[in-house]
Amino acid sequence: MPYHSIFRPGLFAGQTYVVTGGGTGIGRAVAHELAALGAHVVLASRTEANLARVQEEIVAAGGAASRCVCNIREEEQVRALFDFVLGQRGGLDGLVNNAGGQFLSPAESISLRGWRAVVETNLTGTFLMCREAFNRHMERHGGAIVNMLIEMWRGFPGMAHSAAARAGIENLTKTLAVEWARAGVRVNAVAPGLIASSGLERYPEAVRPMIEQNVRDIPLKRMGTEAEVAAAIVFLLSPAAAFITGESIRIDGGGSLWRKTWEVPEHDNAPAKYDGYVEESNVLDL
Repeated sequence: MPYHSIFRPGLFAGQTYVVTGGGTGIGRAVAHELAALGAHVVLASRTEANLARVQEEIVAAGGAASRCVCNIREEEQVRALFDFVLGQRGGLDGLVNNAGGQFLSPAESISLRGWRAVVETNLTGTFLMCREAFNRHMERHGGAIVNMLIEMWRGFPGMAHSAAARAGIENLTKTLAVEWARAGVRVNAVAPGLIASSGLERYPEAVRPMIEQNVRDIPLKRMGTEAEVAAAIVFLLSPAAAFITGESIRIDGGGSLWRKTWEVPEHDNAPAKYDGYVEESNVLDL
């Protein structure tokens, strides 16, 4: 089934884009969107079977795509990915750092191994991809990069590891936007809220009621779609965003302005009140 883009046909004709995490979910939608607009898409992820399936979908719809297995946490694999891209395509116009991952857990239950896995995948992996894209091609030819955040603006209880990593990505995005402006490289990010994506299937059944409540709390009263996130990413890659860099677009139906994501149980463990106007006998020596 062909992908129907909202953008002008041929918008990215003759251009090459790398999409990490391109075998599933939002990454798959981004790959289809770009390919439908004439781009050659290089799909990258850890799972060959997913990449092959999406590549076949794109080619069957008349688009162009290639694939390369890559774990973005591994520096040598990232370098090999760019060897593949530049060797096959001779250049690179844009990069979508969609790959990432996390799991639900209270902060006190996250092991060091689990913490490192999430931070290295999301933050370190994004940095490695950006650095290689810039050093290997974009420093001399310019380009556009879009990074992936989450709705973390009021913290993200239940995902402290991912919230910390994505906050790092947001600052990295702003920093690179300034440092690399001299080379004509734009760096932006998107921050999806609750999206009806294949990634939701990985969460346990016990969290379904929380997801349903979160949907009710979103001002627009529904989840977003993978295609809506992909369209925002494609806009940031396009000439229409030529004067936008260092920005993060929220795609959350207004959820970050209103939605309650974490229920704080009733308790009486608040620290004792501090008041400078007290009897001298009640003053603590610190």
